[in-house]
This record gives sequence, structure tokens and C-alpha cells, in this order.
Amino acid sequence: MKPRTYPTGPRPTDVYLFATCLVDLFVPQAGLDAVKLLEREGLTVHFPRGQSCCGQPAYSSGNPRQAREVARAQLGLFEQPWPVIVPSGSCAGMMRHHWPALFNNDDEGDAADAARASSIADRVYELTEFLVRVLGIDLGVDGAYGDAARQQPEERVVLHTSCGARREMGTRVHGVEAVDALPGVTRIEHERESECCGFGGTFSLKHPDISGAMVADKIASACATGCNRLVSADCGCLLNIGHAAERKGAPLAVEHLASFLWRRTGGEAA
Repeated sequence: MKPRTYPTGPRPTDVYLFATCLVDLFVPQAGLDAVKLLEREGLTVHFPRGQSCCGQPAYSSGNPRQAREVARAQLGLFEQPWPVIVPSGSCAGMMRHHWPALFNNDDEGDAADAARASSIADRVYELTEFLVRVLGIDLGVDGAYGDAARQQPEERVVLHTSCGARREMGTRVHGVEAVDALPGVTRIEHERESECCGFGGTFSLKHPDISGAMVADKIASACATGCNRLVSADCGCLLNIGHAAERKGAPLAVEHLASFLWRRTGGEAA
């Protein structure tokens, strides 16, 4: 993964939100909180209603042709040269790195589709990456939201970053910076933080016993810190960890990073 060069100059005034299918279907509040975070910074958020899945399930299952068709159906939704913000590191990685490759390797495709895929990929940002690196928001005690953040109760959390987000987007760095800047929040690292939660899209369906063992290890490691909240920017991981913790009766709540940042800087309580 090459280091990314971030734009300089005036802040953008408009952005697209690619909410992801998991946010749309299972965690809509995370998408709404992402919009609130962006609008609070003075941005106009555009949500193309024709958007669906990024194509990652088909792609990771070895079906690039099907993944290409999913992506192709959405290439015309992001025509303006605005940043495309994605509240999921793994989906952002699919769009930034794999959409161009899908069309560059498409013998039946055309140059226009390849160009549009590359244009979108160049403008894709994971939400926290965009907040920290492009907007440069200050979440600390001296920032614009410091007074509201100081009114929140002390809280200890563990952070989980999906495998794809770590590998393809480097988003753990941005998540750590954002969480560590928040007044009253202590982030605790745990022994298995860097390990996969076992979700892996279709991996959890094809290998349920292995997946179950992996998420059990993740939950046990997080709970061993004494924290009762796990924060992540990837909904697939949140659903996997949260449901497994609930089934096991483990005292571990899960929360999307967008909702956590909104709540800790003066938004609604969890």
C-alpha cells in the first residue's frame, strides 16, 4: 500500500456518502451519525439513492465478473468531483484498490468504465481518515467540541480495525488518533487487537467453526481489559462481535466509530 497524498487548499464543500449495504440494512444509525459529523463541519452530503453493495462479497468469493457488474451499476452515481466518504474501511478498500483493477482486467469492458472507476477510487476516503487527514478536525480538549466532550463521563474502550481496513487503508492509525484525542476517553489495547474477528464476509459462512473460535478469542481478549465497549469502523466486524458477545453473555457492547465520535462530542447518548 503506497502512502496516500492528501489534498491541500480549501476544504471541500460537498461530499458523497457511500453508506455500504451493511449500514443500510443493519446499522442505519451509523450512517446517520456519519452524515451529522460531516454536516457539522459545514459540508453538504449527497447520498445517491442507486447505491448498493461495493461488490466485496462476490470479489472475495472468487467471482470478479459478478463483482464488476455490481460496481458497474454504480459508476454513474458519483459524477461530480467530490470526495466519496465510506463509513467502512473494508468497503473503502474495495472501492479504492479493487474497482480500478476489476475494470482494467475486463476484456469485455470499455475505457469509459475504467476511467470512471479510477476517478471514483482516487476520491474514496474512509470516514475517520477523511475527518482527520482532509478536514483536520480537532477532537481534543482545545478543539471546537472540547467543551461538549468534557461534559461526557469517563469511558474506557477497546478499538477494533478490520483486516481489510488495516491492510488496504491503514485506517487503524486514523481511528487511534481520533479516539485518543477525545477528552475523557481511554483506549486500551488488548492482546488480540490485530487479529481477525472471524467474519471475513463469506468466510464465516464457509468455515463457521473456525470463525466462531476466532470471534470467541477476540471477545475474551477485549473483556480481559476490563472495558465494556468495543468501537470499530466496520459494520461486518461489529455485527459479528456484537452478536457473539450477546450469545455468550459477555459484557461487551459494540458501537460504530461514527456514532461513538458523535456521542462523545456532544451528540445523543448511546
